[in-house]
Amino acid sequence: MIKKYNQYNYLFIGFSGEEKGLLGSSYFTKNPTINLNNVRYMINLDMVGRLKDNKLAINGTGTSNKWNKILDDANIFDFKLIKTESGMGASDHTSFYLNNIPSIHLFTGQHEDYHKTSDDYEKINFNGMYKILMYLDNIIQLSSNIDDFDFQKTKDTSKKMGKFNVTLGIMPDYMYSGQGVRIDGVSNGKTADKFGMLKGDIILQMGENKIDNMVKYMDALNTFQ
Repeated sequence: MIKKYNQYNYLFIGFSGEEKGLLGSSYFTKNPTINLNNVRYMINLDMVGRLKDNKLAINGTGTSNKWNKILDDANIFDFKLIKTESGMGASDHTSFYLNNIPSIHLFTGQHEDYHKTSDDYEKINFNGMYKILMYLDNIIQLSSNIDDFDFQKTKDTSKKMGKFNVTLGIMPDYMYSGQGVRIDGVSNGKTADKFGMLKGDIILQMGENKIDNMVKYMDALNTFQ
């Protein structure tokens, strides 16, 4: 039997300064309003407004050995889950992971309106957001049956983009889980655009560097002048 999930207390927090280096969430974990030892887990919703093809990325699944079963059992909408184990990433769950708190990040993918005024309400998939909300409801209910919600360290597979000597001028498709890096957008006038690369193209090799995934892609960029 599933316990009543009203046994939890909840903090709903909108962090500022994420793009400047997780400033808000980092400050909170250094100056918490509650004892962080009492926090069972953190769920980070960062860009979940454009569910497409029922694909939902979940980062941080390795921060507890309980996550995978809960996430699968709660998946009543048959989301195509794209899981990443690492607790490190460019969003606010990282601040909690670094304080030994099981933390996951839900994400529906990058888009061409990112950081633009064109990112307006009519482009939100409200039905998709509702499904994600109900999914979270199931996750919370199932988690209430677990007495020992353990924390575990993960291998850091994330890398900051940083400053490279060269750039292709592409937006990677972060929802792509196949071989290589799939292009989700091309910047006008940049290298990829000049040489005819298109949205949907998949990068498999750069020079002598084979591109298996995003990490290999960023490693390859660092080798060029």
